[in-house]
Amino acid sequence: MNTDQFQKMLAEKGVNLSQDQLDQYEKYYQVLVEWNEKMNLTAITDKQEVYLKHFFDSISASFYMDFNEPLKICDVGAGAGFPSIPIKIVFPHLNVTIVDSLNKRITFLEHLAEMLNLADVRFIHDRAETFGQNSEHREAYDIVMARAVARLSVLSELCLPLVKVGGTFIAMKAASANDELEAGQKALDILGGKLKEVHSFMLPVEGSERNILIISKEKQTPKKYPRKPGTPNKTPIE
Repeated sequence: MNTDQFQKMLAEKGVNLSQDQLDQYEKYYQVLVEWNEKMNLTAITDKQEVYLKHFFDSISASFYMDFNEPLKICDVGAGAGFPSIPIKIVFPHLNVTIVDSLNKRITFLEHLAEMLNLADVRFIHDRAETFGQNSEHREAYDIVMARAVARLSVLSELCLPLVKVGGTFIAMKAASANDELEAGQKALDILGGKLKEVHSFMLPVEGSERNILIISKEKQTPKKYPRKPGTPNKTPIE
């Protein structure tokens, strides 16, 4: 996906980018590739692939969710900033918090935010399990997002405790969404979530499957969740 296709295909979805925003994506790409030489941020460095598989793919959440309100968003395990930074570029009014367990990635994100002149972003070095028990962040966000971080039963335990009641958890998945939903249903029930919508589509140009799960937070998450670091992954709620 070249930059013209990127702009055109987003416009077809109602996302119209200014020249300043296009410049921000270009700078994002340059900083990503530059830092990737020093640390492992992504296996994808070809420009057309970054625009398709990182930028367009991240923004695709906005095709199914309204980001026009002044929302508080938390991105769990964003790595190099996906999906929340590409979304923040489109919707600069969003208040974005990224939590990641690797301090090197936080350093990269702080530098990136400076280079892109992003306001209302903060980056926190923490494990999602301890972050979710922090009273400042617990049930404090309108939307919590994660992109291909872990299977749904695990991801729900890391993300739903951060979503305020009435808010939304967005899980961005590749092709295994139906199997994961079946296995993750019990976790959703226990943690206070309810599946609202599943949006499936093919990524343009290359045609790989994507699924966006929209999960509403119906009731408070029991205090014992998330459990200690490592536990959700070792013994998921299933």
